[in-house]
Amino acid sequence: MDRSIPDKSYFRIGEVSRLLDVQPYVIRYWESEFKTVRPIRTRSDQRLYRRRDVEELLNIKKLLYEEKFTINGARKRLQKMRAEGGDAGDRREELLTEIEEGLRKIREIVS
Repeated sequence: MDRSIPDKSYFRIGEVSRLLDVQPYVIRYWESEFKTVRPIRTRSDQRLYRRRDVEELLNIKKLLYEEKFTINGARKRLQKMRAEGGDAGDRREELLTEIEEGLRKIREIVS
């Protein structure tokens, strides 16, 4: 799953749309239905999706399109997956990504 996601911290909705091969309105709809997808909003109100959000959207797409879950079924399956321990690793990876981004910014300032 990670191999198809570029090594970036943030993605605009157009990039996510191309990665998932779905229209942007589908992503916005999933965002309203699955509260675990929470993009950051810029000052100009653009959505910026973190890597964790993109991975969650890939899981949602797989559940809906490949495994043929309903929205409610996919929501329950994702909750079950998090209860089994999948979310702790995601949080750790997100924290490491944020630390890495901060260190890059510090390096740019110092250089």
